[in-house]
Amino acid sequence: MAIGKRVALVTGASTGIGKATAIRLAREPGTELVLVARREELLRELAESLPCRATFVAVDLTEEEAPGRVRTHLEAEHGGALHLLVNNAGAAWRAEFAEGGYDNVRRHMELNFDAVVRLTAELLPLLRKAAPSAIVNLASTAGRVSRARTGAYSASKFALIGWSDSLYAEEKPHGVHVGLVMPGFIRTEGFPATELREKALTRWIVSEPEKVAEAVYECGPGGKAERYVPRPYGLAAISRILFPSLTRRVLTGGPASSLTTSTGGE
Repeated sequence: MAIGKRVALVTGASTGIGKATAIRLAREPGTELVLVARREELLRELAESLPCRATFVAVDLTEEEAPGRVRTHLEAEHGGALHLLVNNAGAAWRAEFAEGGYDNVRRHMELNFDAVVRLTAELLPLLRKAAPSAIVNLASTAGRVSRARTGAYSASKFALIGWSDSLYAEEKPHGVHVGLVMPGFIRTEGFPATELREKALTRWIVSEPEKVAEAVYECGPGGKAERYVPRPYGLAAISRILFPSLTRRVLTGGPASSLTTSTGGE
């Protein structure tokens, strides 16, 4: 039996989690990939290395015309088909609110939330048309539990999680599944996590992009609701609800109190 074409689009695909996700999805028979990020050279190299057809769009997703450019590319190069949208592009900039103020919150929301919503809105008609299809939003454990100097990043990820839950309920009748992946500390280009990986006590809390990529597959084509990577990070979210005072005390100190997570790849 012939395997039908399945088009997947991955943002933040040039490095880190996005690149690992593209490599993972390329293993699936019939897959065509659209790689989206800012750095054209890295996208070209990745596209040429994959075992499936892969095209790319070099664009800053915060730009006003970005969603339209991506849709135009899909229509021109892939017949307007889209079966999986992986919203991975994101970034983090550490700062206390008294230092970074609203400007730091704004730039987090602009990339980590607003750009995701705008792109999804542009591509949702294609996903509905191709149903059954899926959206996977890369949030973060920081979208469940917040720490000092990461408030702006956490705010953008809290927003993404809340919106994703609502979108899941709205799009289920249309055959579009919405999954969430919440990485903790992941070793990427922007966050090598050297300090954490060098200590036996904290080494376990750092995972690899390839494990997040597998979680993306599980929450997209696999139909799962959400995944934490590493899995034990889910306990932090539970503790935040059941033991809020204790959780706050723990997160105020400890070896990871001054670090932040990132979904990686723009």
